[in-house]
Amino acid sequence: MFENLSNRLQAVFSGLKKTGSIDEVALDAAMRDIRRALLEADVSLDIVKKFIVEVKQKAIGQEIIQSISPSQMIIKLVNDELVNILGNDTATINIDGEKPSSLMLVGLQGSGKTTSIAKLANFIKIKFNKNILLVSLDVNRPAAFEQLQILANNINVEILPKVENQTSKNIAKRAIAVAEINNIDLILFDTAGRTSIDDNLMQELKDIEKIVNPIETLLTLDSMTGQDAINVAKNFSEKINITGSILTRVDGDARGGAALSLKMSTGCPIKFIGNGEKIDDIEIFHPDRIANRILDMGDVITLVEKAAENIDQLDAEKMAARLQQGEFDLNDLLSQINQMKKMGGISSMLKFIPGMKKLGDKANDASDDAVKKQEAIILSMTKLERRKPKMINSSRKQRIAKGSGTVVSEVNRILKQHRKMADMMKKISKKGMSGLQDLGLPQDFNNQIPPEFLKK
Repeated sequence: MFENLSNRLQAVFSGLKKTGSIDEVALDAAMRDIRRALLEADVSLDIVKKFIVEVKQKAIGQEIIQSISPSQMIIKLVNDELVNILGNDTATINIDGEKPSSLMLVGLQGSGKTTSIAKLANFIKIKFNKNILLVSLDVNRPAAFEQLQILANNINVEILPKVENQTSKNIAKRAIAVAEINNIDLILFDTAGRTSIDDNLMQELKDIEKIVNPIETLLTLDSMTGQDAINVAKNFSEKINITGSILTRVDGDARGGAALSLKMSTGCPIKFIGNGEKIDDIEIFHPDRIANRILDMGDVITLVEKAAENIDQLDAEKMAARLQQGEFDLNDLLSQINQMKKMGGISSMLKFIPGMKKLGDKANDASDDAVKKQEAIILSMTKLERRKPKMINSSRKQRIAKGSGTVVSEVNRILKQHRKMADMMKKISKKGMSGLQDLGLPQDFNNQIPPEFLKK
């Protein structure tokens, strides 16, 4: 998401850095380039105009032309305004109403509503330990209930059984009664969608809203529809009480105009984004972190949170103890590879690290194949060879290459990679996290790591 916009803005900032100082002509040229970049990202014209006016006024007001580092000042102003139009504060989800509480997902057919409600149920179940009941209110779409049932089974969440020939309003009433009997904390209602907004759809939603009295009504929007998503959000919010939105398929949207326009155009905060097909590919929408990603300033906090969710605590403690002793063998490297796979691969992780986004883009397709090869090579080694890689001589390399379906040069490459990582771990074990700067990581990296993660 935002790939095109991010690349265009980086080109603008690179040009500003080369000039050293910025006069009014250079500032106007930069603003024109930023304006063009935002329009090409499918951001609405009104938002773009406001964005440019705000940034330029603040630039002039803060005497940017006389600034010691004018390019950095412009980057900061652009970052601040991005956060402003994305929504400033993170909008949290309300799940603490009187039991059983109700939450509705609404949206057009095909916007990813049913998948999103399963993702959301899984997220709430894991994060907040809530007893959840899923309910399908779509009596029109073929196999709507069966799709939700499969997803519910996959995440081990209860679903209201289907009763033939019931209306959506009758299903909603039955769901509340069942939830009260079965000590359910939260009911998630998957409402029916249409290919377009019509009076029947809105009346049905109004009726259900009165019955279930939801503490949250989230609108699912397909980010790839661009400005159409804004129009859909406006139409829904005029008819029913929308408390927030879930932006789906952001992993396939290189422009990101919907996200940049939605909050300011509709007043509807983005609460979650869906960034993949897996059940855990959903994340809370943090405007400041998203702005940082757009400007290639990284998002180390989210990276650390993803690591905490995907890495086994006991394994992490064992490895931490080994690393503090400067120990790092090929079993440890294999464990790191498996953890990276869980977190989406190397290219996905690099996008969260300041200054590393371009490396992630270049690595995209090749990274998964490379990781599979590395994994195959290590698994073709004996347990002793993994513990003591220095013993791997020429004949052992040939055997390992044959067993993994690779060539000796690839075996040499992973051994070299291991030696470099082992040296890095030894350096960190001696110098602590301050050793990161000696390894050539960007200056901002340490600054973005929360202090609690730097404690030894």
